[in-house]
Amino acid sequence: MIINTEDDIIRLVREDDWMMDVLHTAQALQLPDWWVCAGFVRSKLWDTLHGYRARTPLSDVDVIYYDAGNMEEAEEKKCEQRLRIARPSIPWSVKNQARMHLVSDAPPYSSSVDAMSKFPETATALGLTIDERGRLVLAAPCGIEDVLRMAVKPTPFFEASDERIRYYKARLAKKNWESRWPKIHISSPRESYGL
Repeated sequence: MIINTEDDIIRLVREDDWMMDVLHTAQALQLPDWWVCAGFVRSKLWDTLHGYRARTPLSDVDVIYYDAGNMEEAEEKKCEQRLRIARPSIPWSVKNQARMHLVSDAPPYSSSVDAMSKFPETATALGLTIDERGRLVLAAPCGIEDVLRMAVKPTPFFEASDERIRYYKARLAKKNWESRWPKIHISSPRESYGL
């Protein structure tokens, strides 16, 4: 399958019954500004671009939302529990992006999409939601070019800080994505600085 545009990505996801079930299950929580994001989207694209028929298992399925009115971590855990009851075979992770800047030592995020733009890699800064009209919506605050070219590089937010670049490099070493997707190309920023 050829994937060149956001519409192509949406069509690919819409044809995937498992992904649509995940999205409908997350939608049932009725969270504000909710998205299923990161590896959920990226892995599907890279599996497809590699011609894999079997889905790469996900260590978690990230559901994010934005609710500045209730930033208690306990609320996230309640949401995870509800999702686990609905679909126990899925490794759910729920995070309210209104509080995650505290964990990430960053300025407050203004929305879930703003938070996605601050994820470590551009190829992971992707999310899907279902809008009030039932349409599948893709958020790609750093664009789709890198994920489709299978290029792994830091988001501008991560590239702007030496500490975050070190985290980015350690994360990539731990993930070892190239063992699963050998066609990806990992950029190594700031090599000349030894970071």
